[in-house]
Amino acid sequence: MNKIYFLSTCNTCTRIITELNLPENFYLQDIKTEPITKSQVEGMKSLSGNYESLFSKRARLYKELGLKDKSLSEEDYKYYILEHYTFLKRPVVIYNNQIFIGNSKKTVAAAKQAIHGK
Repeated sequence: MNKIYFLSTCNTCTRIITELNLPENFYLQDIKTEPITKSQVEGMKSLSGNYESLFSKRARLYKELGLKDKSLSEEDYKYYILEHYTFLKRPVVIYNNQIFIGNSKKTVAAAKQAIHGK
């Protein structure tokens, strides 16, 4: 399934979705109103290789909970991603069993290339 996990309240996510000019076969999941499930996170991990790559260290809660001063395990990353949507690095684009995580220009360009072949 071709899918994007995003936050509708995030201007960057909205801009990227517009920029990607998605075909109709994409499912958009707003992770604030439709929380990600354990199986979805596990599926993302199987494509990305680890939970840390899915984890946002820029989240306000990361500092507030003192997580930046702790050594987190893969299970910790998974737990926090499932615990609160803010810990998922966004957007996450899944297209033809490829995963593109985050909003860097390089990642967005790679997603665009994969989707449109340009």
